[in-house]
Amino acid sequence: MVEVVKSRRERMREQASEEIKAIALRLLAAGGPDAITLRAIAREMGMTAGAIYGYYATRDELITTLISDVYTSLVDRVEAARDAVPADDPAGRIVAWGEAVRDWAIAHPAEFRLIYGDPVPGYQPPPGGPAVAAETRACSGLVGLTAAAWPHAKKHQSGGDTTWSEFDADLVAHVRASFPELPPAALGLALRIWGRMHGLVALEVYGHLVPQSRDPAKLFHLEMLDLVRSLGL
Repeated sequence: MVEVVKSRRERMREQASEEIKAIALRLLAAGGPDAITLRAIAREMGMTAGAIYGYYATRDELITTLISDVYTSLVDRVEAARDAVPADDPAGRIVAWGEAVRDWAIAHPAEFRLIYGDPVPGYQPPPGGPAVAAETRACSGLVGLTAAAWPHAKKHQSGGDTTWSEFDADLVAHVRASFPELPPAALGLALRIWGRMHGLVALEVYGHLVPQSRDPAKLFHLEMLDLVRSLGL
């Protein structure tokens, strides 16, 4: 395989693009979504605002890139945590996924808020959303965890009257193609698992949990243990 060597100009362009994204995330962390402007980024880089347009044509293009990169980073982390646990340990894999979500979110609170919380004023995402590939991986991962647990979980779950019509059509099509053996109740369970993983994390990231709990990591771990017990694992 022939290695492609990038030119100095290409390397410098990549470095500048990465610096733009890093500054945008710092602005987000310091001032919230309103603080992300191409003019502010240009000022920090010592460039003219017009020069930034050579890298990102619009602020929306930059925001889309940020969301995609951030979401991909999160999915990389949770997939690696899951895969470090044997496939025949569905409980361990669920706990590992959840713990990885929290660890990443606490280390990257601004990024967590970017993809799961604060909307960026005026931002118009592209058709299909800003991070389709990452969202699909996250969905497949969570439904896959549920599918592995379903043989044990189904007898502990209500929702036998759940129908596919209760869910988004595109989501249903993806799940039925990837996991044809799962009933609609299992998809509902996957969404509830997602909710339990993200609930305490969101409270902690937004500062609503720490005053009440001196050990939020322990609280979250106990929630994950309770979750897998509720699945019969």
